[in-house]
Amino acid sequence: MSLYEHLRHFADSYGLAVIFPLYLTLCLWHFRPGARGHVETAKHSIFKDDHDGQ
Repeated sequence: MSLYEHLRHFADSYGLAVIFPLYLTLCLWHFRPGARGHVETAKHSIFKDDHDGQ
C-alpha cells in the first residue's frame, strides 16, 4: 500500500471517529456555564472604541 492509501484508510475510519467528537466539543465549548464572562467580553469587544461616530 502506498502512503496515500494508508492515510486514506486512517481518515475514513479513525480520523472520522476523532474529528466528530472534537467538532462537537469545539461547538459546544461556548455554551458551558463558566464561559459567560468571556462570551460577554467578546460580544461587546467590537464596540470598545466606538464613540458614536465621532
